[in-house]
Amino acid sequence: MTTLPDWRFMLRHPAHVIALGLGSGLAPKAPGTFGTLAALPLYALFLDIGLTPLWVAVLLLPAFVLGCWACQRTGDALGVPDHGAMVWDEMVAMWGVLAALPATPLAWLLGFGLFRLFDIVKPWPIRWLDARVKGGFGVMLDDVLAALMAWLTYLALVNLAGLPG
Repeated sequence: MTTLPDWRFMLRHPAHVIALGLGSGLAPKAPGTFGTLAALPLYALFLDIGLTPLWVAVLLLPAFVLGCWACQRTGDALGVPDHGAMVWDEMVAMWGVLAALPATPLAWLLGFGLFRLFDIVKPWPIRWLDARVKGGFGVMLDDVLAALMAWLTYLALVNLAGLPG
């Protein structure tokens, strides 16, 4: 049975709050984009409270592990292993992209756009991984790969195409 999540579903368990991106995944259209957008002010808050990009990068591992658990539990409860409303994977991946980029509006805009492109289109090897690695780990892992590809593409645009970094 597939369940369409709402606020009541989300608030039933802490795993749902996490997996649904603190509510950003409840957007009726493009929840992945809304989850990715929600990651931006949270990352700015991390910097504002004194975390450096390096510390954010260190915290990505526990956030990833937490996401594996939350997405597995929430996917099971929804009856869909990788429900579109589960956006913690997008948030963690976007924090990784931002931690690797300069803290400038242009870099953040490019990072956001490139990550969404790779997350939506899922070119090889993302699509291959997405089809083979299941459960909460698989939900999280394909977005990490999309983030890595976004960062490498950003570096190529800055270093090879002369785009301002």
